[in-house]
Amino acid sequence: MRIDIITCLPDMFKGTVDQSILKRASERNLAHIHVHNLREYAINKHNQIDDYAFGGGAGMVLMIEPIDKCISELKTQRSYDDIIYMSPDGQLLSQNISNELSLQENIILLCGHYKGVDERVREHLVTREISIGDYVLTGGELAAAVVADSVIRLLPGVMNDETSALTDSFQDNLVAPPVYTRPAEYNGWQVPEVLTSGHEAKINEWRFDQAVQRTQAKRPDLLKNNPKL
Repeated sequence: MRIDIITCLPDMFKGTVDQSILKRASERNLAHIHVHNLREYAINKHNQIDDYAFGGGAGMVLMIEPIDKCISELKTQRSYDDIIYMSPDGQLLSQNISNELSLQENIILLCGHYKGVDERVREHLVTREISIGDYVLTGGELAAAVVADSVIRLLPGVMNDETSALTDSFQDNLVAPPVYTRPAEYNGWQVPEVLTSGHEAKINEWRFDQAVQRTQAKRPDLLKNNPKL
C-alpha cells in the first residue's frame, strides 16, 4: 500500500511515519507513506500557495493551482483508489472506513490549512472527504496521520499477531473488553480467575460478555446495529 500526503507543513510528519507500526510496515515493504510539500508547486517565486478569500473575511485559503499541479503529477505515476480531503465536515472516520481503506492500493490524503481549500478542489479534484471528529484543527496534518495509522495497522503482516487488530474496539460494533497482564495479583488486586484458567472457550465467553457490558456502559449507541446481539 502507498499513501501520499499533500501538505504545506511536511515537517509535522517527521517522527510520526518513522515510529512503531508505521515504521514496521515500511521496513517490511507492506506500506509506504510519502509526504509532498505543497510549496514545491507554488505559483510564483514567493512560494505562494494561498490567497485571500473572494468576498472578504478573515483567514487565508489554499489555492487550487498548487494542489491541482501536485495531484496531477502524482496521477501520472500511478492510479489512485481515492483522493481524500481531510475536512472537519467530512465523513466521520470509523473502523469500517479504516477497514475499507486498508483494502486499497494507493490513496492520497490532502491536508487543508488556514481556512481550508478553494471549493473547486472539493468539487473537482477529490473523491472523498473524511473527518476525525466534530472539532477544528489548525490543519489536516494530524488528521491525516490518524487515518494513515488506523489503516496501515490493519494490513496483513504489519502486526506481529495478525489477530490483534481483529479484536480491537469497534471491529464488531463493540468496545474492547478489559485486558490484564502479569502479575496476577498486585496490592491485593486480582486478575479475573477465568483469564488464568487456560480454558479458551470460557475466556472467549468472558471477553464477549465484558465487551457487551462495557459497550452498554460507554457506547450504547453501538449496540443498536450489532448483528451479534
